[in-house]
Amino acid sequence: MRDRTFVPGRALIYLVVTLFAVAYLAPLVVVVLNSLRSNEEIAQGSMVGWPQHWAWGNYALAWSGFCVAETCAGIRPYMLNSALVTIPATIFSTLLGAVAGYAVSLWRFRGDNWIYGIVTLGLFLPQQMRLLPWTIVLRDIGLINTLWGLVLIHTIQGLSFTVLFCRNYYAAIPHELIRAARIDGAGFFRIFWRIILPLSSPILIVTVIWQFTHIWNEFLYGVTFTTGQQQPVTAALIALSAPVADIPKHGVQSAAVIIAALPTLLIYFFGGRYFVRGLTAGAVK
Repeated sequence: MRDRTFVPGRALIYLVVTLFAVAYLAPLVVVVLNSLRSNEEIAQGSMVGWPQHWAWGNYALAWSGFCVAETCAGIRPYMLNSALVTIPATIFSTLLGAVAGYAVSLWRFRGDNWIYGIVTLGLFLPQQMRLLPWTIVLRDIGLINTLWGLVLIHTIQGLSFTVLFCRNYYAAIPHELIRAARIDGAGFFRIFWRIILPLSSPILIVTVIWQFTHIWNEFLYGVTFTTGQQQPVTAALIALSAPVADIPKHGVQSAAVIIAALPTLLIYFFGGRYFVRGLTAGAVK
């Protein structure tokens, strides 16, 4: 039987957590409500209010009819751009991070700790420091203002996280398992493919969720290295515009923001529990 005794400390914890939840959710609630209000209703009232009439048409207009940087095709092409950048960059960075994490944790070699330290050093470098080097690299290889340039950036940048996650997870795998496989004649990639990869589902789910969310929401590189029709949706959102003679279209703009955030919100709702499970799967040997 549960102890229902009132504990002041527990009540304080619940109160603090509730206040944090309200503070974080309040902006999302305001944007969702505004996305269902007409522009006239918002202009005549305030930015905070309950919809008097549900303006579902805002979503259709934001998807395929609203003007973004003088191109009136909605945010649909920019959502496609984000998908074309996020999906391959997530796959490449996850696979490369898994192989590298396996190499520095289970396939020990001279200098492996130094290599691991250098790779994870990228976690502590501010993104602004990387803009000039990436500008030179993308210019020299001809990938300025291309989606493949962003794929390259996010693949390389993501290795710091994926190597860190995978290396810490693989460190819990018994080394005797690798030694036995090597005695049987298995090589580096055969061991990875036949033994390590089947055991990697929890941490691969973590890295995929982390990379997808981070890359999809990334703004700085998209707005710096791409322009016009090559921009991802996060960079294109700042170019949402309306004719000067019209009233501000806050309802449509809010709908566009919700649509742009929908992929990561869905991943959070459906994959959040797997993320936590994956992080704790390798915590105890």
